[in-house]
Parts: sequence; C-alpha cells; structure tokens
Amino acid sequence: MLELRPTCEHCNKALPPDSLEARICSYECTFCADCVTNVLGHNICPNCGGGFTARPIRPLNNWNGNNYLGQDPASTKVKYRPVDLKAYAQLVATIGSLPTEKR
Repeated sequence: MLELRPTCEHCNKALPPDSLEARICSYECTFCADCVTNVLGHNICPNCGGGFTARPIRPLNNWNGNNYLGQDPASTKVKYRPVDLKAYAQLVATIGSLPTEKR
C-alpha cells in the first residue's frame, strides 16, 4: 500500500493525500511536480534512477470494502532530504540517455 508521504523530499512542500502535484517513483520517493520539472529537469529519480509518475489519490469516502483514506490514512513521516544537484548531474550523465524501461 502506498504511504502517501506528506511532503516533497527536495523542497519540503506539503503534498496532502489529495494533491495533484505529487510525483512518485516505483520506490515511492516523493517529489512535487515543480521540483521534478524545474529542479531535476529529467524523468530520473535522484534516489533510485527510476522514472516518475503522478501519485494516485486514495478515495476520501468508503465507496467499497473500506478501501479509503479513513481506513488507510496517509503517512505523517516527513522524508526531507534535498537533492545533491552535483551528484544528480552525474547520475543523469550516466543513465540519462537510457529510456526509463531500460534502466
């Protein structure tokens, strides 16, 4: 189950469970859309090298089978670890030419 982390790992911007700005990789590293687009500038997660996608929004209401935010709340644990942009540039130089599915 996704943790639905509460903030961007780079800038610490709040990303509540219903945020349309949250981006995640397959390990659920969480960044805001602005950092993914304007700071990182590549579809490469600085932590694992995977690609990003929009984070799904967990239903607010119990529409079916207790599968909703009230039953499975979002995490409150902040993972604030700003990206080392020099190290990120080296990662991009190494794997940036590879398509996401080949990394």
